Amino acid sequence: MFKRILIANDGSEGAARALSAAISLAKEHGAELHMISVEEMPRFPVSVDEVVEERLDAEHRYEPVIARALAQAQAQGIKLATHVLPGHAVASILEFVAREKFDLLVVGYMGHSALYNRLIGGTTDRLVEHAPCNVLVIK
Repeated sequence: MFKRILIANDGSEGAARALSAAISLAKEHGAELHMISVEEMPRFPVSVDEVVEERLDAEHRYEPVIARALAQAQAQGIKLATHVLPGHAVASILEFVAREKFDLLVVGYMGHSALYNRLIGGTTDRLVEHAPCNVLVIK
């Protein structure tokens, strides 16, 4: 049923549970598995150097997340392609999903207060609402 699966991983506990589910699904369906981590860029960078510095920091921040994910996938006999992109999480993930034509986006649920969700909105909610593919939310 699924041929290309993308797991969004921000290093949180919810993302770790989602990764386990995505690996199981990839194994069950013989699907390609990709992982995206998005490093939020400053809203109003002062200079190009600030953007470059943030990007380099992101690569180092996500190194342990990527290493754990690769080890977990390899232990299950699954090849995992990893991608670290700069930008804003929702927009970057949605653009990547559409461009790469994924069948399924797997995300972890991060619970916030009802007030937070009403005022700010949740990343997961926005991904579910706008993704051009099926979305599996793992609690």
